[in-house]
Amino acid sequence: MKIYLALLLFGLGFTVNAQIKTGQEPYLTKSLAKESIKEVEVKTSGGSIAVTGGNAADARVEVFVNSNRERSGQTLSKEEIQQRLTADYDLTLSASNGKLIARARPKEKDMDWKRGLNISFRVFVPQNVSTELTTSGGGIQLANISGEQHFTTSGGDLQIDRVSGRTKGSTSGGSIHLKNSKDNIDLNTSGGDIEATDCTGDMRLATSGGSLQLTNLNGIVEASTSGGDVNGRNITGELSARTSGGDIDLRDLACTLETSTSGGNLEVAIKKPGKYIKLSNSGGDISLQLPKNIAADLDLQADQVNVGKLDAFNGTIEKDEVRGKLNGGGIRITADAGSGNVSLSVR
Repeated sequence: MKIYLALLLFGLGFTVNAQIKTGQEPYLTKSLAKESIKEVEVKTSGGSIAVTGGNAADARVEVFVNSNRERSGQTLSKEEIQQRLTADYDLTLSASNGKLIARARPKEKDMDWKRGLNISFRVFVPQNVSTELTTSGGGIQLANISGEQHFTTSGGDLQIDRVSGRTKGSTSGGSIHLKNSKDNIDLNTSGGDIEATDCTGDMRLATSGGSLQLTNLNGIVEASTSGGDVNGRNITGELSARTSGGDIDLRDLACTLETSTSGGNLEVAIKKPGKYIKLSNSGGDISLQLPKNIAADLDLQADQVNVGKLDAFNGTIEKDEVRGKLNGGGIRITADAGSGNVSLSVR
């Protein structure tokens, strides 16, 4: 009788699993194979959201339900979950005109958290879809989709893999893991780390407190943090990297570069310069390595500038500044370390 009521509540086409393994087996599954989904809207107040692109014949939405008190050892039976869902939550699952809507929210804003449920959604759809995803506490995962993606979470991590098109997402406290993605990417977190690997296109990556790890990126990259370190390897195109207090370590660069820190040390190794190189440090040291035979206009200043022996250099070398043309002049290279030191090597 209770299974029959559940089917009435959630509509035709749903499958209720006979047994539930918390965090693994879905509580409900709805097939989307006949729906030709092009838009996905998912909202939940505390659970996680995952959207994966694949074969249209395997398209479906899965619902996972857990107790908010699971960490304290509380587990709920299928009947208890059903009772709490009916009494305390509005759960919507519908698909029409190419759009999937999956929503879960408490009926009362001041509901007793001890009765609260963690309701998560896992969605499998064709690859070409657009999404609008919101959760107040869980993580968000996107994989193998192309389109326009908008997503936000108040506390979970963001995991983005093989996503193309326009991607815009944010988390208030989690970390961001981005890989194998392209086109237009805009991701930010208020407190976590950001890791970006094997991506191309226009990228804006920002964190208010975490560190940045950038590896194998090609395009126009803008990366910033208010307090963490910045590490980069094998970047081509254009890179703007900033931190207000951490160290910066960038190597194997073949790009236009502008980078700055207000308090840490800055180390840069260029293998092929772009249009210009601009380095700034208010209090720490700057170390710059350039490729041999580079043609450049140098403008270096600091409390002390160390350049060693420069072949084919025409200009002035002073204790606190170096200005002139290297190998006849070319791209403009500026470095200002304020009260710190600048060290230049050519190899």
